[in-house]
Amino acid sequence: MVPIEEHEVEAPAARTVKKIIYQSSMNPAEVSDKPGKDSMGMEMLPVEIDEPPAGSGPGVEGRVPVKVTSHKQQLIGVRTALVERQSLVRTITTVGRVTYDETRLHHVHTKVSGWIEQLYTNSTWQLVKKGQPLLTIYSPELLASAQEYLLAVRARERLAGTTLPSIRGSGEELVESAKRRLQLFDITADQMRALEESGQAPRTMTLYAPITGHVIMRNVQQGEKIDSSTNVLDIADLRRVWVLADIYEYELPFVREGQTARMTLSYLPGLTFEGRITLVYPVLSEMTRTVKVRLEFPNPDLTLKPEMYGEVEIQSDIGERLVVPDSAVINSGTRDIAFVDRGDGYFEPREIKLGVRLPESAEVLDGLALGERVVVSGNFLIDSESKLKAALSAAGAGTAGS
Repeated sequence: MVPIEEHEVEAPAARTVKKIIYQSSMNPAEVSDKPGKDSMGMEMLPVEIDEPPAGSGPGVEGRVPVKVTSHKQQLIGVRTALVERQSLVRTITTVGRVTYDETRLHHVHTKVSGWIEQLYTNSTWQLVKKGQPLLTIYSPELLASAQEYLLAVRARERLAGTTLPSIRGSGEELVESAKRRLQLFDITADQMRALEESGQAPRTMTLYAPITGHVIMRNVQQGEKIDSSTNVLDIADLRRVWVLADIYEYELPFVREGQTARMTLSYLPGLTFEGRITLVYPVLSEMTRTVKVRLEFPNPDLTLKPEMYGEVEIQSDIGERLVVPDSAVINSGTRDIAFVDRGDGYFEPREIKLGVRLPESAEVLDGLALGERVVVSGNFLIDSESKLKAALSAAGAGTAGS
């Protein structure tokens, strides 16, 4: 936040110019820069006023520079602050929904047709370890392939003693061909060795868990017939999760991939999760005018569970900018205005152009210079005085010209 000076700061030297105007004794709003009679035929009285110091701007349409005495400044609580360069950080707060990390989802299929003999995973959300048996399947097709492999191994052994290289080579080719067929059925190297050592083709084949995770979907029952198109089980590793959040269209310039983010849960006070943005979706929702952002959070203790909701906070470092306190800005509806302290009690209205606006400060793109001092408290009363003076001046000019 831009610091606010609570004490009076010595203003730069400024020369006050005295000016004589003529004012109606009956109607103070009727003024002229020349002596004469007012609209009621009475002589106008000379009045001495202060002109703004040299260097004061012409003001903004409907407002003119105005002088406020030190006593009046104390009464209305005028405070000023410097126009400074500061590092701005934009904080975006939104709601995120926890979901699965799609790169850690695994669909368990079998590449052979058969019947489930034994189902070890009997319920969803069951935790399974990598390499743990999931089910056994009886498959005539797999049984025939295992028998062919054993026959090829025995044939190779019989042909090993022949003196003809072509015959020995044919034995090796038969074994390799039968072995590749089993590998295509996802028979592991350990199962292949056990098959060779036992010399017996097993009646069933066991499917093992490809990853450590929770079974989030079970589509089969024990004894059910399955084939290569059957999605047997879905396993999700929840030690890392995604969080999907919606960002408004106007916040997009402050969001990018790789940014860090924090998330809190209302039902776990005091606990903060650290993550990062991995994807800003390339499409905008027509209905909500938001863009979905995907964040990635480590979840080693499984505290974050799919379908939980949390408050996500994303901080964007905008860099060093020229800023003023947000309270220094007066919005007239068509323009932004700030009052610049010109010294000697004079305040000049200045139209400014703003960039990024934060809760406590605003970026200044044009209209103010580094080191200038602006009013941050009491500026609405100064604005009223400035508009009143401009209106009286316009009324006086109109009267003098008539």
